Amino acid sequence: MIIFKVKQNKNSRSTAYGKWYGSVTAVETMSYQDLCKHIAEHNSVYGEDVCLGVANKLQSCILEQLLEGKKVQFGNLGTFYLSAKSEGADNEEDFSVGVNVKGLFLRFRANRQDINDLSSKTLKKRASFINIKDLIASKAKSNGSTSGTGTNPSSGTGTTGGSTGGNTGGNTGGDTGDGPQI
Repeated sequence: MIIFKVKQNKNSRSTAYGKWYGSVTAVETMSYQDLCKHIAEHNSVYGEDVCLGVANKLQSCILEQLLEGKKVQFGNLGTFYLSAKSEGADNEEDFSVGVNVKGLFLRFRANRQDINDLSSKTLKKRASFINIKDLIASKAKSNGSTSGTGTNPSSGTGTTGGSTGGNTGGNTGGDTGDGPQI
């Protein structure tokens, strides 16, 4: 279940100033080792130590290939790649990596074209949502068990915090939109 919190856009320069948006709230972060243990528990013939070893090697090889200037496709999940942030130079000859390049970033682009379509629209259809306020109220009411007030938004029921899709208010461009995304 995807837990979300409703937040107000407080950026006074935004065209969506004052509007309210859903923002995903994670309840915990699974550690790398716990992920490997989880993989091993999925009817794997390999133990946690083998899964951890393979995952460590995979991680180092992905980084190695990225630093060699390649993009790395990660199965049907998507592709890792690097991008740079730089300041402009007045002309090509004046551009210097040491002076003008301000950062190098690891990026990931989800696959959107096969059976594991990870586009925003498909992920939203696959997920179920609950507002954190509803989750807290439900837990308080039943002493620790959730009542399932949030459902898949495509079903038209449940709590969506007043945002039908959470990706409204000029926020269709990923991280560059006016409000938080669900």
